[in-house]
Amino acid sequence: MKINFIDLQAQYRAYKDEIDSEVLEVFSSAQFIGGEKLNSLEKNLATYTGAKHAIGCSSGTDALLLALMALDVGAGDEVITTPFTFIATAEVIALLGAKSVFIDINEDNYNIDAYKIEAAITSKTKAIIPVSLYGQCADMDEINAIAKKHNITVIEDACQSFGATYNGKKSCNLSTIACTSFFPSKPLGAYGDGGAIFTSDDELAAKMRMLLNHGQNERYKHKYIGINGRLDAVQAAILGVKLKHFENEVKLREEIGSRYSNLLEDAAVITPKIKETNTSVYAQYSIRVKDREAMVAKLSALGVPTAVHYPLPLHLQEAFAYLGYKEGDFPISELVSKEIMSLPMSAYLSEAEQDFVVQAIKG
Repeated sequence: MKINFIDLQAQYRAYKDEIDSEVLEVFSSAQFIGGEKLNSLEKNLATYTGAKHAIGCSSGTDALLLALMALDVGAGDEVITTPFTFIATAEVIALLGAKSVFIDINEDNYNIDAYKIEAAITSKTKAIIPVSLYGQCADMDEINAIAKKHNITVIEDACQSFGATYNGKKSCNLSTIACTSFFPSKPLGAYGDGGAIFTSDDELAAKMRMLLNHGQNERYKHKYIGINGRLDAVQAAILGVKLKHFENEVKLREEIGSRYSNLLEDAAVITPKIKETNTSVYAQYSIRVKDREAMVAKLSALGVPTAVHYPLPLHLQEAFAYLGYKEGDFPISELVSKEIMSLPMSAYLSEAEQDFVVQAIKG
């Protein structure tokens, strides 16, 4: 059986007429930057999350960068985050000359351990970036309470959790700023790079809108040093179509994720733990196995694609050697990175395909 890791082709076929029509409208109008498609998408993204402002931008990475720039994070500042995430989370901190202060994850949901954050706060701490990994939100109430006590801003890295809920509220509306990614493989994916920033703070929203457009407050008048971080109208048009169908896809992803966990209950693997007060969009369906290399090889031989998110924590990456961390500093992140692997997952994964994957694991 041929199984796709993520079936983007099936999704395109489902929405083909709508997507083609919207994209052709952009081509006909020649409004490739900004315009009605972007305005409409931003309005609908804000409505979906409940945040006052949604700001389309060029990628999830740039969303994080813009959020930090809006807070004037720079040399001498510290930002608390997790070492078990994609490099972008800490990369943007380093690009601004600030220092990443890593906190280990908890073993239940692989998100930052909220109860270890306060001990790492110093007079230099400017922000906390919890990552809502694999589609489930971090423990945002605890993190927000600590941040409020110390007058620190929280930026939710929601690049994998758009569509998830936490205590009845949507991801991207749980902190002062939130950032998400529309990379093609994300639960809500564009046909290229894209991202968005969310906030209910009017001043921060206005500043981030200027920063993503070269710091302009009006044409050729620049209030800030900014970047070119705009979201293309073509991508906005595609995302606008997908957003109309997104809630149904979220429901399907939840059903498929839950079915995986039920079917794998008696297998020699550790399945995701979703808190009762949370929902997950299963950006990845990730399991843990003791001998990952053998499992990956076995599944590959049977035609089942897998991926590893992530094989090496950030504190052990060569790029962050200057921070001075060493092996053993974050034992849970290190353990999980050796055992974690992701299985095929999309709203279009059939039960037959899922059964095949499960039997391959158990076999």
